Amino acid sequence: MLDRLSPPEGARRKRMRKGRGEASKGKTCGRGHGGQNSRTGGGVRPGFEGGQMPLNRRLPKRGFSNYRFKIEYDVLNVRDLARFDAGGTVDLEALVAAGLVRKGRNVKVLGDGELAVKLDVHAHKFTQGAIAKIEAAGGTATPVQP
Repeated sequence: MLDRLSPPEGARRKRMRKGRGEASKGKTCGRGHGGQNSRTGGGVRPGFEGGQMPLNRRLPKRGFSNYRFKIEYDVLNVRDLARFDAGGTVDLEALVAAGLVRKGRNVKVLGDGELAVKLDVHAHKFTQGAIAKIEAAGGTATPVQP
């Protein structure tokens, strides 16, 4: 009987089609009487305050933000490297193929977990703990340029 389910009567209303003439809702179609917002394409841009100096221009701008220049890293733990075969090389292409990171992203290896297999790991950054665990397993941690 799942194919016969329907919402109860009156639970769903048709959407109001504004600005489509008298047949839609009548007269002003819910837009009020005149003014900028009653017109087609009417309205103001975000942050506009009716000609008053907007808040984002009234507040002082100070200092420097590194937001535009910061480098973001996809993080990877040492425990995630355990899935690779011993003695192999784990580079960025291998990590993308394994689905651990996205293509074209910078990779940072963190030291959470244990590693029992010897691996030659290539990534953009390593924590000190990650380097210690990779080298303790007999492998090498090689940083590459971002």
